[in-house]
Amino acid sequence: MHLSGRCICPSDPQFVEEKGIRAEDLVIGALESAFQECDEVIGRELEASSQVGGCTALVAVSLQGKLYVANAGDSRAILVRRDEVRLLSSEFTPETERQRIQQLAFVYPELLAGEFTRLEFPRRLKGDDLGQKVLFRDHHMSGWSYKRVEKADLKYPLIHGQGRQARLLGTLAVSRGLGDHQLRVLDTNIQLKPFLLSIPQVTVLDVDQLELQEEDVIVMATDGLWDVLSNEQVAWLVRSFLPGNREDPHRYCSCWGPAWAWVGVSSHTK
Repeated sequence: MHLSGRCICPSDPQFVEEKGIRAEDLVIGALESAFQECDEVIGRELEASSQVGGCTALVAVSLQGKLYVANAGDSRAILVRRDEVRLLSSEFTPETERQRIQQLAFVYPELLAGEFTRLEFPRRLKGDDLGQKVLFRDHHMSGWSYKRVEKADLKYPLIHGQGRQARLLGTLAVSRGLGDHQLRVLDTNIQLKPFLLSIPQVTVLDVDQLELQEEDVIVMATDGLWDVLSNEQVAWLVRSFLPGNREDPHRYCSCWGPAWAWVGVSSHTK
């Protein structure tokens, strides 16, 4: 199915009807595929140049009256309006994707090379805890339960720390992103890439139904901003800036350093 509704192959009409496929599903699929293909290209280029590195990715696409926000990593996008702040993306960290990461370690235990435990405990266990009952949770659990500590539980946790200090395999603070194909745990041959997803979560906003005003904007930023300012504080900055800069031709497309930017989304600025 083309975005116009025109079918591309003969089998489309029946399949599209049975599955309830909409035009926005095609845009979401295109964004997901683009992220994955971009990750593959980055991997090949890094390998060819013998370099290492990775990044998060946050994308906003305005198309046919809808806004698509695709996020892979710990960046964030918010819609700032006169009397509302709307979250348009979710951060992906070792904590927020704990069950997916633990599930992967359960299915493929060789990824941990016998150096880590996939189980989560409220604190790092010590030798004195052997035989004691402690709280834990595994990939199939959203709650907590008790178990007696075994020797294998004393290994370094797959996910360790809380909040901003949470780390995947003691190394990364994110669970989705692009690149990092060659990244390994320090002094080991354990790869982190199998645990990192390049596929974004895509949020769809129906712009035509929002009755957007001239000073409604999208703020897109990395954790460099969100670690120090809340959504409400950023919204206050934007609302304070726009009224006093009505003659600035770039007022709706500002970039304040490498960490964040905003862009106008009203009908006046599309």
